[in-house]
Amino acid sequence: MAIRSIVQYPDPVLKQKAKAVTKFHARLHKLIDDMVETMYDAPGVGLAAPQVGILKRVIVVDIGVELYEVVNPEVVERRGEQNAVAEGCLSIPNLLGHVRRAEYVKIKGQNRFGEEIEIEADGYLAVAFQHEIDHLNGVLFIDVAEKTFRPQERE
Repeated sequence: MAIRSIVQYPDPVLKQKAKAVTKFHARLHKLIDDMVETMYDAPGVGLAAPQVGILKRVIVVDIGVELYEVVNPEVVERRGEQNAVAEGCLSIPNLLGHVRRAEYVKIKGQNRFGEEIEIEADGYLAVAFQHEIDHLNGVLFIDVAEKTFRPQERE
């Protein structure tokens, strides 16, 4: 495993749509392992492949409970709406934004071996999944935030 450099805004790769993964081989496994190590080292709670310069539909998420590795994730169900919560991003350091997200999401995708998986998430975990899947579509939290601010400003 290796820690990869995290792409910083305004790098254009962050605004591009990632391509579906079709080959589930050792190179994909290495990418996922490196993304996990990079996320933990940052430290962060999620990371999408475009954030390490790879335009593939791969995310990793861990809010401190369980590690999720999802290939070709898509939100297939959304319910409820949270109050706008402060989100940050490893690719946009020192900036937070109030973003409204669904309270509950159902995610479908594949694991690192290409097997179909389904994840139900609510609260903070749902926010993390929505944030990372946005990255795969070239959408940053600053694109959908009601308000942005520096952490020292604290809203």
